[in-house]
Amino acid sequence: MNKYELAIVLNAKVEDEVRVASVEKVKEYITRFGGTVTNVDEWGKKRLAYEIQKMKEGFFYFIQFESNSDCPNEVEKNVRIMESVIRYLCVRQDAK
Repeated sequence: MNKYELAIVLNAKVEDEVRVASVEKVKEYITRFGGTVTNVDEWGKKRLAYEIQKMKEGFFYFIQFESNSDCPNEVEKNVRIMESVIRYLCVRQDAK
């Protein structure tokens, strides 16, 4: 099992219920493809470094999980098409 971290930026204009549902859906994708979520960090609403789709702010979430090497690709395929997600990045954490 490898350790991964998924960073997602959600649209700041969506309602709280949609935002919470989006994070839960991402966690569901991780567990569906054989991973286990270990931690979810919510950084809240932050200003973006540059405009993305005419937006200057977004909600930042960092989800740490453990899984096999196939899971991140499958999760990215599903996160890519979510409307509320404006950016995402999944990286493997180094063994310490």
